[in-house]
Amino acid sequence: MSTEDTRFGSGWISGVISASLGILGFGAVACLHYPQILTTPNLREVYPMGLIRGLIHLALIVAFAFGILSLILRRNKLLGGIGVGFTLLAALWGGSAVEISGPVGQSNHIGLDFFILDLFVLALVFVPLERLYPKLSRQTLFRPEWLTDLAYFFSSHIMVQIFMLLTLAPAAFFFRWAIDSPWQRAIHAQPGWLQFVEMILVADFSGYWIHRLFHVVPFLWKFHAVHHSSTSMDWLAGSRLHLVDIIVTRALAFAPLYVLGFSPQPLTAYLVFVSFHAVFIHANVRFRFGKWKWAVGTPQFHHWHHAADREGVDKTFAIHLPALDWLFGTLHLPGDRWPAVYGIEGNPVPQGFARQFTYPVR
Repeated sequence: MSTEDTRFGSGWISGVISASLGILGFGAVACLHYPQILTTPNLREVYPMGLIRGLIHLALIVAFAFGILSLILRRNKLLGGIGVGFTLLAALWGGSAVEISGPVGQSNHIGLDFFILDLFVLALVFVPLERLYPKLSRQTLFRPEWLTDLAYFFSSHIMVQIFMLLTLAPAAFFFRWAIDSPWQRAIHAQPGWLQFVEMILVADFSGYWIHRLFHVVPFLWKFHAVHHSSTSMDWLAGSRLHLVDIIVTRALAFAPLYVLGFSPQPLTAYLVFVSFHAVFIHANVRFRFGKWKWAVGTPQFHHWHHAADREGVDKTFAIHLPALDWLFGTLHLPGDRWPAVYGIEGNPVPQGFARQFTYPVR
Protein backbone atom coordinates (compact mmCIF):
# COMPACT_ATOMS: atom_id res chain seq x y z
CA MET A 1 0.00 0.00 0.00
CA SER A 2 1.99 2.94 -1.34
CA THR A 3 1.32 6.69 -1.38
CA GLU A 4 2.85 6.85 -4.86
CA ASP A 5 0.84 7.51 -8.01
CA THR A 6 -1.49 4.68 -9.01
CA ARG A 7 -2.64 6.12 -12.34
CA PHE A 8 -2.12 4.54 -15.75
CA GLY A 9 1.54 4.75 -16.74
CA SER A 10 2.86 4.82 -13.16
CA GLY A 11 3.72 1.12 -13.05
CA TRP A 12 1.04 0.45 -10.44
CA ILE A 13 -1.35 -1.48 -12.70
CA SER A 14 1.44 -3.54 -14.27
CA GLY A 15 2.85 -4.22 -10.78
CA VAL A 16 -0.49 -5.44 -9.44
CA ILE A 17 -0.99 -7.71 -12.47
CA SER A 18 2.54 -9.07 -12.16
CA ALA A 19 2.36 -9.73 -8.41
CA SER A 20 -1.09 -11.35 -8.67
CA LEU A 21 -0.27 -13.62 -11.62
CA GLY A 22 3.18 -14.42 -10.25
CA ILE A 23 1.79 -15.65 -6.92
CA LEU A 24 -1.10 -17.54 -8.56
CA GLY A 25 1.27 -19.10 -11.11
CA PHE A 26 3.65 -20.23 -8.37
CA GLY A 27 0.70 -21.78 -6.51
CA ALA A 28 -0.40 -23.57 -9.69
CA VAL A 29 3.07 -25.06 -10.14
CA ALA A 30 2.94 -26.22 -6.52
CA CYS A 31 -0.34 -27.98 -7.35
CA LEU A 32 1.41 -29.84 -10.19
CA HIS A 33 4.08 -31.00 -7.77
CA TYR A 34 1.70 -32.08 -4.98
CA PRO A 35 -1.69 -32.82 -6.59
CA GLN A 36 -2.77 -35.33 -3.97
CA ILE A 37 -2.46 -32.75 -1.18
CA LEU A 38 -3.21 -29.43 -2.88
CA THR A 39 -5.88 -30.25 -5.50
CA THR A 40 -9.57 -31.15 -5.36
CA PRO A 41 -10.34 -34.75 -6.49
CA ASN A 42 -13.60 -33.87 -8.29
CA LEU A 43 -11.85 -31.14 -10.27
CA ARG A 44 -8.82 -33.29 -11.07
CA GLU A 45 -11.10 -35.67 -12.98
CA VAL A 46 -12.30 -32.99 -15.42
CA TYR A 47 -9.26 -30.72 -15.88
CA PRO A 48 -8.19 -30.32 -19.55
CA MET A 49 -4.51 -30.50 -18.64
CA GLY A 50 -3.28 -29.19 -21.97
CA LEU A 51 -5.31 -26.01 -21.48
CA ILE A 52 -4.38 -25.75 -17.79
CA ARG A 53 -0.66 -26.01 -18.55
CA GLY A 54 -1.03 -23.41 -21.30
CA LEU A 55 -2.75 -21.00 -18.92
CA ILE A 56 -0.04 -21.47 -16.28
CA HIS A 57 2.66 -20.83 -18.89
CA LEU A 58 0.87 -17.73 -20.19
CA ALA A 59 0.30 -16.38 -16.66
CA LEU A 60 4.01 -16.71 -15.84
CA ILE A 61 5.05 -14.97 -19.07
CA VAL A 62 2.61 -12.09 -18.49
CA ALA A 63 3.66 -11.82 -14.83
CA PHE A 64 7.33 -11.57 -15.78
CA ALA A 65 6.76 -9.05 -18.59
CA PHE A 66 4.53 -6.77 -16.51
CA GLY A 67 6.90 -7.13 -13.55
CA ILE A 68 9.82 -5.83 -15.63
CA LEU A 69 7.62 -2.98 -16.89
CA SER A 70 6.66 -2.05 -13.32
CA LEU A 71 10.29 -2.15 -12.20
CA ILE A 72 11.18 0.28 -15.01
CA LEU A 73 8.28 2.70 -14.46
CA ARG A 74 7.86 2.70 -10.69
CA ARG A 75 10.13 4.08 -8.01
CA ASN A 76 8.70 1.61 -5.48
CA LYS A 77 9.92 -1.78 -6.77
CA LEU A 78 7.92 -3.98 -4.39
CA LEU A 79 5.07 -5.07 -6.68
CA GLY A 80 7.29 -5.68 -9.69
CA GLY A 81 9.83 -7.46 -7.52
CA ILE A 82 7.17 -9.78 -6.09
CA GLY A 83 5.86 -10.62 -9.55
CA VAL A 84 9.27 -11.26 -11.09
CA GLY A 85 10.49 -13.13 -8.00
CA PHE A 86 7.57 -15.57 -7.84
CA THR A 87 7.71 -16.06 -11.61
CA LEU A 88 11.40 -16.98 -11.50
CA LEU A 89 10.82 -19.34 -8.56
CA ALA A 90 7.97 -21.05 -10.46
CA ALA A 91 10.13 -21.36 -13.59
CA LEU A 92 13.09 -22.80 -11.65
CA TRP A 93 10.67 -25.28 -10.02
CA GLY A 94 9.69 -26.64 -13.42
CA GLY A 95 6.95 -24.24 -14.49
CA SER A 96 4.01 -25.60 -16.45
CA ALA A 97 6.06 -28.59 -17.66
CA VAL A 98 6.04 -30.39 -14.29
CA GLU A 99 4.97 -33.97 -14.90
CA ILE A 100 2.41 -35.71 -12.68
CA SER A 101 3.65 -39.23 -12.07
CA GLY A 102 0.92 -41.87 -12.11
CA PRO A 103 -2.78 -41.61 -11.21
CA VAL A 104 -3.73 -39.44 -8.22
CA GLY A 105 -6.19 -41.13 -5.90
CA GLN A 106 -8.77 -39.77 -3.47
CA SER A 107 -7.20 -38.12 -0.43
CA ASN A 108 -7.56 -35.42 2.18
CA HIS A 109 -6.78 -32.20 0.37
CA ILE A 110 -6.48 -28.44 0.83
CA GLY A 111 -8.12 -27.24 -2.40
CA LEU A 112 -5.50 -24.71 -3.46
CA ASP A 113 -6.40 -25.35 -7.10
CA PHE A 114 -10.02 -24.35 -6.44
CA PHE A 115 -8.87 -21.09 -4.83
CA ILE A 116 -6.51 -20.25 -7.71
CA LEU A 117 -8.96 -21.14 -10.47
CA ASP A 118 -11.95 -19.39 -8.90
CA LEU A 119 -10.00 -16.24 -8.00
CA PHE A 120 -8.49 -16.06 -11.48
CA VAL A 121 -11.82 -16.51 -13.31
CA LEU A 122 -13.82 -14.19 -11.04
CA ALA A 123 -11.18 -11.46 -11.15
CA LEU A 124 -10.95 -11.82 -14.93
CA VAL A 125 -14.73 -11.28 -15.22
CA PHE A 126 -15.62 -8.84 -12.46
CA VAL A 127 -12.59 -6.53 -12.16
CA PRO A 128 -13.03 -5.21 -15.75
CA LEU A 129 -16.82 -4.94 -15.25
CA GLU A 130 -16.35 -2.88 -12.09
CA ARG A 131 -13.83 -0.64 -13.86
CA LEU A 132 -16.09 -0.10 -16.90
CA TYR A 133 -19.53 0.07 -15.27
CA PRO A 134 -19.00 1.09 -11.62
CA LYS A 135 -21.92 1.96 -9.37
CA LEU A 136 -19.52 3.75 -6.99
CA SER A 137 -17.15 5.47 -9.41
CA ARG A 138 -14.76 6.68 -6.70
CA GLN A 139 -14.25 3.24 -5.15
CA THR A 140 -10.80 1.87 -5.92
CA LEU A 141 -9.92 -1.73 -6.70
CA PHE A 142 -7.87 -1.99 -3.50
CA ARG A 143 -10.42 -0.30 -1.26
CA PRO A 144 -10.16 -0.43 2.56
CA GLU A 145 -10.33 -3.94 4.01
CA TRP A 146 -9.80 -5.70 0.67
CA LEU A 147 -7.11 -7.87 2.29
CA THR A 148 -9.62 -8.96 4.95
CA ASP A 149 -12.08 -10.10 2.29
CA LEU A 150 -9.29 -11.81 0.32
CA ALA A 151 -8.45 -13.75 3.51
CA TYR A 152 -12.10 -14.87 3.74
CA PHE A 153 -12.03 -15.89 0.07
CA PHE A 154 -8.84 -17.89 0.65
CA SER A 155 -10.03 -19.62 3.82
CA SER A 156 -13.40 -20.64 2.35
CA HIS A 157 -11.71 -22.22 -0.68
CA ILE A 158 -8.88 -24.11 0.99
CA MET A 159 -11.35 -25.47 3.57
CA VAL A 160 -13.78 -26.70 0.91
CA GLN A 161 -13.40 -30.35 2.01
CA ILE A 162 -14.18 -29.45 5.64
CA PHE A 163 -17.18 -27.36 4.59
CA MET A 164 -18.58 -30.20 2.48
CA LEU A 165 -18.23 -32.61 5.39
CA LEU A 166 -19.82 -30.27 7.93
CA THR A 167 -22.68 -29.20 5.67
CA LEU A 168 -23.59 -32.49 4.01
CA ALA A 169 -23.08 -34.74 7.03
CA PRO A 170 -26.23 -33.54 8.91
CA ALA A 171 -28.42 -34.10 5.84
CA ALA A 172 -26.89 -37.53 5.22
CA PHE A 173 -27.31 -38.52 8.89
CA PHE A 174 -30.93 -37.44 9.35
CA PHE A 175 -32.30 -38.25 5.90
CA ARG A 176 -30.46 -41.38 4.83
CA TRP A 177 -33.79 -43.20 4.97
CA ALA A 178 -34.99 -41.14 2.00
CA ILE A 179 -32.38 -42.47 -0.43
CA ASP A 180 -33.91 -44.03 -3.56
CA SER A 181 -37.43 -43.20 -2.48
CA PRO A 182 -40.29 -43.00 -5.02
CA TRP A 183 -40.24 -39.20 -5.16
CA GLN A 184 -36.46 -39.21 -5.70
CA ARG A 185 -36.87 -41.55 -8.66
CA ALA A 186 -39.61 -39.26 -10.00
CA ILE A 187 -37.33 -36.22 -9.69
CA HIS A 188 -34.48 -38.07 -11.40
CA ALA A 189 -36.78 -38.78 -14.32
CA GLN A 190 -37.44 -35.07 -14.94
CA PRO A 191 -35.50 -33.05 -17.55
CA GLY A 192 -32.31 -31.47 -16.24
CA TRP A 193 -33.48 -27.89 -16.88
CA LEU A 194 -36.62 -28.49 -14.80
CA GLN A 195 -34.56 -29.89 -11.91
CA PHE A 196 -32.35 -26.79 -12.12
CA VAL A 197 -35.37 -24.48 -11.82
CA GLU A 198 -36.77 -26.55 -8.95
CA MET A 199 -33.48 -26.33 -7.07
CA ILE A 200 -33.52 -22.55 -7.33
CA LEU A 201 -37.07 -22.45 -5.95
CA VAL A 202 -36.43 -24.94 -3.14
CA ALA A 203 -33.03 -23.59 -2.08
CA ASP A 204 -34.09 -19.94 -2.17
CA PHE A 205 -37.25 -20.63 -0.17
CA SER A 206 -35.31 -22.41 2.59
CA GLY A 207 -32.48 -19.89 2.29
CA TYR A 208 -34.89 -17.00 2.73
CA TRP A 209 -36.06 -18.25 6.14
CA ILE A 210 -32.58 -19.27 7.27
CA HIS A 211 -31.30 -15.83 6.30
CA ARG A 212 -34.17 -14.14 8.09
CA LEU A 213 -33.50 -16.17 11.25
CA PHE A 214 -29.90 -14.92 11.25
CA HIS A 215 -31.30 -11.38 11.42
CA VAL A 216 -33.98 -12.10 14.02
CA VAL A 217 -32.19 -14.37 16.54
CA PRO A 218 -29.63 -12.26 18.47
CA PHE A 219 -27.14 -15.13 18.90
CA LEU A 220 -27.17 -15.90 15.16
CA TRP A 221 -27.02 -12.21 14.24
CA LYS A 222 -23.62 -11.90 15.95
CA PHE A 223 -22.19 -14.29 13.36
CA HIS A 224 -24.08 -12.84 10.41
CA ALA A 225 -23.11 -9.30 11.40
CA VAL A 226 -19.61 -10.10 10.16
CA HIS A 227 -21.01 -10.39 6.62
CA HIS A 228 -22.78 -7.03 6.99
CA SER A 229 -19.75 -5.26 8.45
CA SER A 230 -18.27 -4.40 5.04
CA THR A 231 -18.73 -0.72 4.23
CA SER A 232 -17.76 -1.27 0.58
CA MET A 233 -19.55 -3.46 -1.94
CA ASP A 234 -17.71 -5.23 -4.72
CA TRP A 235 -17.13 -8.72 -6.15
CA LEU A 236 -14.91 -9.67 -3.18
CA ALA A 237 -17.21 -8.37 -0.40
CA GLY A 238 -19.56 -11.36 -0.57
CA SER A 239 -16.72 -13.64 0.62
CA ARG A 240 -16.86 -12.10 4.11
CA LEU A 241 -18.79 -14.83 5.93
CA HIS A 242 -18.13 -16.23 9.39
CA LEU A 243 -17.40 -19.97 9.55
CA VAL A 244 -20.49 -20.63 11.70
CA ASP A 245 -22.68 -18.65 9.28
CA ILE A 246 -21.43 -20.75 6.34
CA ILE A 247 -21.87 -24.10 8.08
CA VAL A 248 -25.36 -23.47 9.50
CA THR A 249 -26.71 -21.86 6.32
CA ARG A 250 -25.36 -24.50 3.94
CA ALA A 251 -26.28 -27.44 6.18
CA LEU A 252 -29.92 -26.31 6.43
CA ALA A 253 -30.14 -25.26 2.78
CA PHE A 254 -28.61 -28.53 1.50
CA ALA A 255 -31.00 -30.69 3.50
CA PRO A 256 -34.05 -30.30 1.19
CA LEU A 257 -31.86 -30.74 -1.91
CA TYR A 258 -30.45 -33.95 -0.42
CA VAL A 259 -33.88 -35.28 0.55
CA LEU A 260 -35.35 -34.58 -2.88
CA GLY A 261 -32.38 -36.28 -4.51
CA PHE A 262 -31.68 -34.11 -7.56
CA SER A 263 -29.46 -35.55 -10.29
CA PRO A 264 -25.70 -34.78 -10.12
CA GLN A 265 -25.53 -32.85 -13.42
CA PRO A 266 -28.29 -30.30 -12.64
CA LEU A 267 -26.94 -30.03 -9.09
CA THR A 268 -23.48 -29.18 -10.41
CA ALA A 269 -24.99 -26.60 -12.77
CA TYR A 270 -26.91 -25.09 -9.86
CA LEU A 271 -23.77 -24.85 -7.68
CA VAL A 272 -21.84 -23.13 -10.49
CA PHE A 273 -24.74 -20.70 -11.02
CA VAL A 274 -24.94 -19.92 -7.29
CA SER A 275 -21.18 -19.28 -7.10
CA PHE A 276 -21.27 -16.69 -9.88
CA HIS A 277 -24.59 -15.16 -8.90
CA ALA A 278 -23.46 -14.64 -5.28
CA VAL A 279 -20.45 -12.69 -6.52
CA PHE A 280 -22.49 -10.74 -9.07
CA ILE A 281 -25.12 -9.43 -6.62
CA HIS A 282 -22.38 -8.00 -4.37
CA ALA A 283 -20.47 -6.46 -7.28
CA ASN A 284 -19.91 -2.72 -7.71
CA VAL A 285 -21.76 -2.49 -11.04
CA ARG A 286 -24.63 -0.23 -12.01
CA PHE A 287 -26.47 -2.52 -14.46
CA ARG A 288 -30.22 -1.96 -14.76
CA PHE A 289 -32.48 -4.85 -15.65
CA GLY A 290 -35.79 -3.09 -16.26
CA LYS A 291 -38.74 -5.27 -15.34
CA TRP A 292 -36.44 -8.28 -14.90
CA LYS A 293 -35.24 -6.86 -11.59
CA TRP A 294 -38.56 -8.01 -10.08
CA ALA A 295 -37.97 -11.57 -11.28
CA VAL A 296 -34.34 -12.28 -10.39
CA GLY A 297 -31.88 -11.04 -7.77
CA THR A 298 -29.73 -8.16 -9.07
CA PRO A 299 -26.91 -6.07 -7.55
CA GLN A 300 -29.36 -3.24 -6.76
CA PHE A 301 -31.72 -5.69 -5.04
CA HIS A 302 -29.03 -7.21 -2.82
CA HIS A 303 -27.19 -3.95 -2.18
CA TRP A 304 -30.28 -2.75 -0.32
CA HIS A 305 -29.91 -5.73 1.99
CA HIS A 306 -26.44 -4.43 2.92
CA ALA A 307 -27.60 -0.83 3.35
CA ALA A 308 -26.91 1.04 6.55
CA ASP A 309 -29.82 3.32 5.59
CA ARG A 310 -32.70 2.60 7.95
CA GLU A 311 -35.11 2.08 5.07
CA GLY A 312 -33.13 -0.96 3.91
CA VAL A 313 -32.38 -2.63 7.25
CA ASP A 314 -33.81 -6.17 7.60
CA LYS A 315 -35.17 -6.21 4.04
CA THR A 316 -34.61 -8.28 0.87
CA PHE A 317 -33.63 -11.63 2.41
CA ALA A 318 -33.96 -13.71 -0.77
CA ILE A 319 -30.94 -14.27 -3.00
CA HIS A 320 -32.38 -15.34 -6.34
CA LEU A 321 -36.11 -14.54 -6.24
CA PRO A 322 -37.41 -11.10 -5.14
CA ALA A 323 -40.92 -12.59 -5.31
CA LEU A 324 -40.25 -14.31 -1.97
CA ASP A 325 -39.64 -10.95 -0.30
CA TRP A 326 -42.78 -9.56 -1.93
CA LEU A 327 -44.76 -12.57 -0.72
CA PHE A 328 -43.54 -12.28 2.89
CA GLY A 329 -43.55 -8.49 3.14
CA THR A 330 -39.80 -7.76 3.17
CA LEU A 331 -39.26 -6.41 -0.35
CA HIS A 332 -37.50 -3.04 -0.67
CA LEU A 333 -36.56 -2.03 -4.20
CA PRO A 334 -37.20 1.72 -4.56
CA GLY A 335 -37.13 2.60 -8.25
CA ASP A 336 -33.61 3.21 -9.53
CA ARG A 337 -32.21 4.36 -6.18
CA TRP A 338 -29.24 2.65 -4.52
CA PRO A 339 -28.14 2.78 -0.86
CA ALA A 340 -26.06 5.76 0.17
CA VAL A 341 -24.18 3.95 2.97
CA TYR A 342 -23.28 0.31 3.57
CA GLY A 343 -22.51 -1.63 6.73
CA ILE A 344 -24.02 -1.58 10.23
CA GLU A 345 -24.94 1.57 12.10
CA GLY A 346 -22.24 2.29 14.68
CA ASN A 347 -19.80 -0.20 13.08
CA PRO A 348 -19.81 -2.65 16.03
CA VAL A 349 -17.80 -5.35 14.24
CA PRO A 350 -14.01 -4.88 14.48
CA GLN A 351 -11.73 -4.85 11.45
CA GLY A 352 -9.46 -7.73 10.53
CA PHE A 353 -10.03 -11.42 9.82
CA ALA A 354 -8.86 -12.74 13.20
CA ARG A 355 -10.77 -10.20 15.31
CA GLN A 356 -13.95 -10.77 13.31
CA PHE A 357 -13.66 -14.53 13.78
CA THR A 358 -13.75 -14.16 17.58
CA TYR A 359 -16.17 -11.20 17.66
CA PRO A 360 -19.43 -13.24 18.08
CA VAL A 361 -18.20 -14.95 21.27
CA ARG A 362 -16.52 -11.93 22.86
